[in-house]
Amino acid sequence: MIQLTVNGQPAVLAPNSTVLALLDERGLVGKRVAVERNGEIVPKARHAEVRLADGDRLEIVVAVGGG
Repeated sequence: MIQLTVNGQPAVLAPNSTVLALLDERGLVGKRVAVERNGEIVPKARHAEVRLADGDRLEIVVAVGGG
């Protein structure tokens, strides 16, 4: 298992997990999100290929519409 920090909270994922797997686990696939990994934005087109590593720090921001 790998240990990460997601939005300031500890999280544990299976080895070789991707950003997309993390989003799927949290029910965020298909939603408008921005993901930052270790201070760098991960483009949506790369969510399926970017593998997470032990100690990664992620910030996930969900876009909320309103008026």
